[in-house]
Amino acid sequence: MKAIRVHEYGGPTVLKLEDVPDPKPAAGEIVVRVRAAGVNPVDAYMHTGSYVRKPPLPYTPGQDGAGEVESVGAEVSDFKPGDRVYIAGVGHTAGGAGTYAERAVCVPSQLHRLPARIAFGQGAALGVPYCTAYRALYQRAFARPGETVLVHGATGGVGIATVELAHARGLTVIGSGGTDKGLGVVREHGADVVVNHRDSNYTDAIVKATGGRGVNLIVEMAAHINLDRDLGLLAKHGRVVVVGNRGRTEIDARQAMGRDAAVLGMTLFNATDADLTEIHAGLIAGLENGTLNPVVGREMPLADAARAHEAVMEPGALGKIVLVP
Repeated sequence: MKAIRVHEYGGPTVLKLEDVPDPKPAAGEIVVRVRAAGVNPVDAYMHTGSYVRKPPLPYTPGQDGAGEVESVGAEVSDFKPGDRVYIAGVGHTAGGAGTYAERAVCVPSQLHRLPARIAFGQGAALGVPYCTAYRALYQRAFARPGETVLVHGATGGVGIATVELAHARGLTVIGSGGTDKGLGVVREHGADVVVNHRDSNYTDAIVKATGGRGVNLIVEMAAHINLDRDLGLLAKHGRVVVVGNRGRTEIDARQAMGRDAAVLGMTLFNATDADLTEIHAGLIAGLENGTLNPVVGREMPLADAARAHEAVMEPGALGKIVLVP
């Protein structure tokens, strides 16, 4: 089969398309025919070798995907060949095993049913983005119906997921983005108010939308740019959850003191098994009842994985980038 392999740490050029043996499931394992693989910024960080998690070489990147069960090993009873599934949380072990390949070896806890109405590309957009969004909103910030949330950078995969999940649970959603097209998509997926963060006075529009009270919660995709400004947008007892950050920043801590505000960090890697069980139960319910509809902004051939890793780090994201083996 074809797979992307990384034999050394470095820039996107280390991602190589190679022929590798077709995998066979051992006891307790499942082989999935991958129809789409999700591309996440964390994938691009990992192959540099400087990220906190460093996969052992050589490895196949990719944590997210979707496809059909092809074969199962002994002791597997929950899945059978032909089942439509999405993949979330595939680990990088010595010798391989990510989703940037025609087939991926998984264990049952990494697979979840994919409803017939959801395309494989959409299924590949679920793992990291939607799990991150759910964890930020409900396991870190304990968001409640009736609160107002600002999704700061709402047009990307995590942003749209956050908008949908918050809207579905009765929060008022303000989404920011940098293009009219992106803001249109954000509104279609549940935002009550959209603002263009390229406008010099966009924060005035946020304050106005809350009647001057400020927002209860901010889900922040670029804390190195926005965190200091975010603190000034919070209501009393407001929270900022930092989902994305690419450098150091300076803040005025008095803004947090006067509001009894909190800045919360998060990474999906810290989620426990119980956390993940809760998350996927919530996601599957949303997929089945129609409140969750992932956006695929771009599909690219598996051979273009290096270019996909460049694209996922560029500004102006719209939905999810997926690779099609």
